[in-house]
Amino acid sequence: MQAIDNSLRGAQFVLAAHRLQQLPNDSGSEVAFAGRSNAGKSTALNALVGHGALARTSKTPGRTQQLVVFALPDGRRLIDLPGYGYAKVPPALREHWRKEIDGYLRERRSLRGLVLIADIRHALTEFDRKMLAFCAQIELPCVVLLSKADKLSRVQVRTRQREVDGQIEAGKWRASTIAFSAPGGTGVAEARSAVARLLATA
Repeated sequence: MQAIDNSLRGAQFVLAAHRLQQLPNDSGSEVAFAGRSNAGKSTALNALVGHGALARTSKTPGRTQQLVVFALPDGRRLIDLPGYGYAKVPPALREHWRKEIDGYLRERRSLRGLVLIADIRHALTEFDRKMLAFCAQIELPCVVLLSKADKLSRVQVRTRQREVDGQIEAGKWRASTIAFSAPGGTGVAEARSAVARLLATA
């Protein structure tokens, strides 16, 4: 039944952009995915679209080093942003991506929201906090997928999610959380619905 109900099914790779100018026309609607390089971003994206090999996954974190564009059958888009953290790239390239991502989030008119993937087993990283604060500043809706929930007990998952919800409330960030596990299927349907709602935003 999931395959029938999945509004994100049928996503296809379009292009990988090194600069914002290489992205498709800034029209329609799209949702971006961001996260630390080892948070399971590509695995989460694959689970949401129901395609195990759409976004490239690797045991070596930080393999996504471009803005990767996937198109849904109706023309709406999912954008996989470069992973942050463990990518072994020169400082100049890191600075390039910092500026490009900043510009993308600020200037892209078709961007309807951000999906931030964060490892539920660990505290929010400095990057996670910066992204949440940035989304709040520019009034961009954000959904936080607390990934790798299968690594904790149900009680631990609820505890960690409450802790993150408390941090979001304290920071006055515009975000909601979903406990998520691609292998276990936890939160996948809920996350799909959240992304679909963002894409439907006018």
